[in-house]
Amino acid sequence: MATIERQHDEPHGSSEPSSPTTAGAADAQLIRGVGLTSATTLNMIDMIGVGPFITIPTIIAAMSGPQAMIGWICGALLVMCDGLVWAELGAAMPGSGGSYRYLKEIYNPNKLGRMISFLFIWQLTFSAPLSIATGCIGLARYASYIWPGLTKVFFVLGTDKVGINVTGTTFVAMGTIALAVLLLYRRITIIGRLAKYLWIGVLLTVAWVIFAGVTNFESARAFDFPAGAFTPSLAFFQGLGAAMLIAVYDYWGYYNVCFFGGEVKDPGYVIPRAIIYSILAVAVIYIVMNISILGVIPWRDLAETGKPENDELQRHIISNLMQRLYGNWAGSLASLLIMWTAFASVFSLLLGYSRVPYAAATDGNYFKAFARVHPTHRFPQVSLLVMGGVAAICCLFRFEDVLKAMVVIRIMVQFLAQIAGVMVLRWRRPEMPRPFRMWLYPVPAVVALFGFVYVLVMRKKSTEQIYLALALVVIGSVIYLVRARRQRLWPFAAPQAAPSSGD
Repeated sequence: MATIERQHDEPHGSSEPSSPTTAGAADAQLIRGVGLTSATTLNMIDMIGVGPFITIPTIIAAMSGPQAMIGWICGALLVMCDGLVWAELGAAMPGSGGSYRYLKEIYNPNKLGRMISFLFIWQLTFSAPLSIATGCIGLARYASYIWPGLTKVFFVLGTDKVGINVTGTTFVAMGTIALAVLLLYRRITIIGRLAKYLWIGVLLTVAWVIFAGVTNFESARAFDFPAGAFTPSLAFFQGLGAAMLIAVYDYWGYYNVCFFGGEVKDPGYVIPRAIIYSILAVAVIYIVMNISILGVIPWRDLAETGKPENDELQRHIISNLMQRLYGNWAGSLASLLIMWTAFASVFSLLLGYSRVPYAAATDGNYFKAFARVHPTHRFPQVSLLVMGGVAAICCLFRFEDVLKAMVVIRIMVQFLAQIAGVMVLRWRRPEMPRPFRMWLYPVPAVVALFGFVYVLVMRKKSTEQIYLALALVVIGSVIYLVRARRQRLWPFAAPQAAPSSGD
């Protein structure tokens, strides 16, 4: 069973961390103002972004039938196992930066850990802004349901498969980033209250979609499985891998609290609970919501809209559903609610990711400017502005061009190293205080490791994204080694002089 211990000499809600493992002097500049409720809501609004409202047709098309719900269930089990990894590490090392701190500590901060943590920041330079941009692009897509003129194309650069396609929605997406930065440019305690208001909109959105589906549900339609739907075959397992990749993308965000761990009250208590509670709640919401939608819209219609050549049709799948059930007004209202939900996710993502370069900079492993905090509100202002700016540029690219590559890059560079790392750390430092210990250790870590490997390889054309991730690792490694040689860091650090014998 899990053990979540709290220091008896410190009341719940204290402004200081209860974990015996401190994050370092840099986090002393930040304010520990995020409690359990705010941390859980920030996680959940990160998880429930625009993804599930766009990717439902794609996940149905991946397995060619309603059996695609297995992908949602397996995805939930996978992220819960990985969530226990994050919970143990986040409680033991409750500073800002999340994986940056964990990877550095696990693999020795003076040796390999320095290089691996650098590679994490390197991949985050690409994956974090792309992740934020997907939420903004999704928001803009639903905006085009209300204002069709936003789909007007200004210019196209590239090919039909990969390129830049600038429309009115592109500017809406960029404007979304600007608004999120503006709202985050303030004290963390105020941000916690803003998150609760955003969460209300998220709840209203998913509740209405579920209500609409349940009250118009037809079980014969929802469970209209095609012949051979569950027959074990290569096509079945490849389809499951593709469905799980999309499900993992939609579940991502359960670890967001770890990135701003230096601003969390009583982190040894709050961080594990925020992760576990958010995963359980969102898994139930996703599974119920998707089954209810399948009970209204035939899966063959959803699968057809999930094909790449029919991209325009899947932009407003939920708005079209509401319009079909209640009329035009419902389609417009659904679009507004989903836009609210997407913005809430962008808000939470930008909050968490902006803390990672800050943590690296305070350790001397990134540009010094990123270590600057706002003189009054005490948040990493340079990191926030740069992350927002890069994400705005990423809004120029198409949603489908970045989703798969982003997921694969992050799994290969971050998640696999971190999952293996939690076991390495248990072996290297058994005495390390751990306010939370993984349930049934090491089973969840092993399941998460093999689950992510399955998602990586068991898909059609999976090697394309894997080669891209490997190229990113190679380039990042070269950059690190050049930098390390100049600064005389590992593996080029000068050997320490042997102690004198006194002769």
